[in-house]
Amino acid sequence: MKCFLAVFVCVVLAEGIVKIPLMKHKSMREALRERGIELPYQDPGLKYQTNDFATSANMYINNYADSSYYGAISVGTPPQSFEVLFDTGSANLWVDSIYCNSQACNTHKKFNPRQSSTYRVMRQSFYLPYGAGSLTGIFGYDTVNVGGIEIPNQEIGLSTNEPGEAFEVAKFDGILGLSYPSISAGGQTPVFDNMISGNLLSANIFSFYLSRGGQQGSVLTLGGTDSSLYQGEINWTPVTSESYWQIGIERFEINGKDTGWCYRGCESVVDTGTSTLTAPREVLGYLLQGMGAQQNQYGMYMIDCNRVSDLPTLSFVISGTALPLPPSAYITQHYQYGYQFCTVGITPTYLPSSNGLPLWIFGDVFLREYYSIYDRTNNRVGFATAA
Repeated sequence: MKCFLAVFVCVVLAEGIVKIPLMKHKSMREALRERGIELPYQDPGLKYQTNDFATSANMYINNYADSSYYGAISVGTPPQSFEVLFDTGSANLWVDSIYCNSQACNTHKKFNPRQSSTYRVMRQSFYLPYGAGSLTGIFGYDTVNVGGIEIPNQEIGLSTNEPGEAFEVAKFDGILGLSYPSISAGGQTPVFDNMISGNLLSANIFSFYLSRGGQQGSVLTLGGTDSSLYQGEINWTPVTSESYWQIGIERFEINGKDTGWCYRGCESVVDTGTSTLTAPREVLGYLLQGMGAQQNQYGMYMIDCNRVSDLPTLSFVISGTALPLPPSAYITQHYQYGYQFCTVGITPTYLPSSNGLPLWIFGDVFLREYYSIYDRTNNRVGFATAA
């Protein structure tokens, strides 16, 4: 296995296992806020709404405004390098392309298929709703290199139009989906599935470590795990729907006491493409009221920074193991124009899970506390305390 340093830096742990550094950048929301623009809140659960993906070429991109962990891949021959969001909440790969001349595309690297000897045309288009605008593109085939793992004839989306200021300030050039193929737009084969079918990994597993406190050091490991990035045992739980990385929740506790909010059971999607912890709207009001949080005009929940140490520990009981989140995990301190303010990294969703149970989303707020492992062979997700 080779790693081309001219394209990106990766670390080969063993044959079939590679580590891809993920860089933390300002999110679209943070960059726009510096321009005096506030993005309105959008329900992250819209990303998982029922849709016939197999016959449609629609992908949903409703909640990437706060995502900030990106890594490098290359496309084509010779390779062209791009920063992408590795997203466990979607299945397709797309990048900016020369076919797009909107301002949003012009601020990013663009893939030029004319300069790739391995590119092949596919006459199928896709459409990604995003707020007031939309991202459109076409599918093609080309060689993709992820951490030194080369995938020939990978289906890839090339953008032809991108909307407004949100994508203009985005620090990523595309998205690489890591969910199950059943939700792939246009029925395209995801990158990780081509790695599996090509026997390119030592195990059909990938894992994420997301750094805390704005620090660098985040890592995506393909083909296995890195024991230096977590502590203690891995707690495994089965996937309940082979679409997104959806798992069951037995109980939700506040300061160790069962709330009864999951007495019939709850579900959660483990999603590296969502920044917040997302809660069912029917329980979030009670939770935020108890914290003393207030919603501002942009949908953010604000809290007095002096009260953070008095806030409760929230715990999810999953396959018999409690996974706690202290206040430091779900409260973020911001500094702008010499003013300090604190926000709650918990947002509502108005949609149930695919099986009708209350839906939570374990985004970056949860995943910074827990090293997460995604096992396609056994269809399970593992969590261990992050180092």
